[in-house]
Amino acid sequence: MTVETQKETLGFETEVKQLLHLMIHSLYSNKEIFLRELISNASDAADKLRFEALSNDALYEGDSDLKIRVEFDKDKRTITVKDNGIGMNREEVQENIGTIAKSGTRQFFEALTGDEAKDSELIGQFGVGFYSSFIVADKVTLTTRKAGGADPSQGVRWESNGEGDYTLENVEKPTHGTEVVLHLREGEDEFLDGFRLRSIIKKFSDHISIPIVMDKEHYGEEKEEEKTEPEEETVNSASALWAKSKQEIDEEAYHEFYKHVAHDFQDPLAYVHSRVEGTNEYTLLLYVPSHAPFDLWDRDAKHGVKLYVRKVFITDDADQLMPRYLRFIRGVIDSDSLPLNISREMLQQNKLIETIRGGAVKKVLGLLEDIAKKEPEKYQTFWNEFGKVIKEGPIEDYANRERIAKLLRFSSTHTDSEKQEVSLQDYIDRMPEGQEKIYYITADSFSAAKNSPHLEIFRKKGIEVLLLSDRVDEWLTTHLTEFDGKPLQSVAKGELDLGKLADKEDKESQEKVAKEYQEMVEKIKKILGDKVSEVRVSNRLTESPACLVSENFGMSLNMERIMNEVGQPLPGATKPIFEINPDHPLVSRLKEESDDQRFDDLTQVLFDQAVLSEGGQLDDPAGFVHKLNGLLQGVLN
Repeated sequence: MTVETQKETLGFETEVKQLLHLMIHSLYSNKEIFLRELISNASDAADKLRFEALSNDALYEGDSDLKIRVEFDKDKRTITVKDNGIGMNREEVQENIGTIAKSGTRQFFEALTGDEAKDSELIGQFGVGFYSSFIVADKVTLTTRKAGGADPSQGVRWESNGEGDYTLENVEKPTHGTEVVLHLREGEDEFLDGFRLRSIIKKFSDHISIPIVMDKEHYGEEKEEEKTEPEEETVNSASALWAKSKQEIDEEAYHEFYKHVAHDFQDPLAYVHSRVEGTNEYTLLLYVPSHAPFDLWDRDAKHGVKLYVRKVFITDDADQLMPRYLRFIRGVIDSDSLPLNISREMLQQNKLIETIRGGAVKKVLGLLEDIAKKEPEKYQTFWNEFGKVIKEGPIEDYANRERIAKLLRFSSTHTDSEKQEVSLQDYIDRMPEGQEKIYYITADSFSAAKNSPHLEIFRKKGIEVLLLSDRVDEWLTTHLTEFDGKPLQSVAKGELDLGKLADKEDKESQEKVAKEYQEMVEKIKKILGDKVSEVRVSNRLTESPACLVSENFGMSLNMERIMNEVGQPLPGATKPIFEINPDHPLVSRLKEESDDQRFDDLTQVLFDQAVLSEGGQLDDPAGFVHKLNGLLQGVLN
């Protein structure tokens, strides 16, 4: 097949069209970032080639001097960014340039508001990379060839005006790597200036460890001398930022490096830069982003920490470097002790990696502890973005469970606010004398937790209860069973035991009432049958007529509902306990009811009401409505 017959015109995905339109209009005030994004991509391509060539030197094709070259042509009105990195084949070009390979695409477009300023921020969070070229260019031509092919005819050219479609064709390309040519829009001549381009590179990309070169420009008398060969000069410092001492790096440089390594447009929330010396030497520079990435809940998303060995990039897919609950962390870890030829398989079994991971986790937790203590408002910002992920910590990281538990934040009846700002230590500090447990309730929404009938006795006695409504809370409370020696106790499980907080008179009264209602309890149990495991008189209700309670060590009703929703119902799920409030008028009336059918109907209605108050689904909604209407009709008559 000839090169010409391989040319095809393809349409952009709908998402790409939308993104290009939004980006060109929304990011126009910050248009110089196009150069940062193209240089970052070129740097990644060079890093990948260097790693692949460790096991296959032929990939260099005789050119191991990796660099990024930036050119401009005033006559043609073009800017060119070239690299001699890994390059792409035709399939990779179509996958990486013609589509947006991001799991958060749908959520991103749903989050757009129509407000240009807010949408600009969202676009920056999403990370537009290559597409930022169209902010300043009305046509972009990308030519690339995969390293190691050694056949010049394997080159691929991609070209588009950034509107509806793009062309793809095979071309001759003697060298591996990628060349991006931007044909500038009218009015963008400011970028056809060597000084302007150099200042952008110094501002955004000085930290990149691969040389960024431009032709040296001569001014004054030197300019008169005609030079046959242009002289190249390196524009950036071309040294790994993390390898420098902290005294040499200012905050702006730290922030720009974060934007490069995280492909983010916003400054990070915080960072930690540390060097560990000894038998296992490594340097880490880790960042906490200021916002959650769109693929935070994608189980297949890569972690954000890059592994280097003696400044040589190894992988950005090292799950072993950071646990899942810290998957939002970005940055680099550079080891002096690992072998350069380490494979991904070797990473999984390497003891040095385990040590590095342990040290990195401790540094991150220490950073978060420091923010929580010294900058509570900043920590609240962090928690709003990443709190649900941190709650996975005690589940998967037993060794650091206590440290992570101190970082957790919850809503509680102390303020009845949906804002999660109460720490477990705050809760303990407010506990009245005699309270021995940390009380909590789980529900599928904050409103359901806040208004649960299980809280009635606690509100009456002024005992604080944590209100847990994130799905992860169900798993969290099965793994985090105590804090600072205080057991965590669900108010919706088991028999209520307030310990020293319960009055002696209350206990005696409850025992007396339980005996009085014994016959009625047995009658209710017979009517409800296998819907319940037990019926008993409640000592936790003050306003509601009835509620459902789980066994002390059984699964909560909310957890059962979650498992059913995700299609994983658990076999042999325990039946709930049905508790009735003897002080409620409906229950008192039921006790006096002599008509068996009305007793039956009222019992079923009370049970169904209890199911609804727990956020559950009724087995027979029509039957519930029919019984309720019958009872109401009787009242009206």
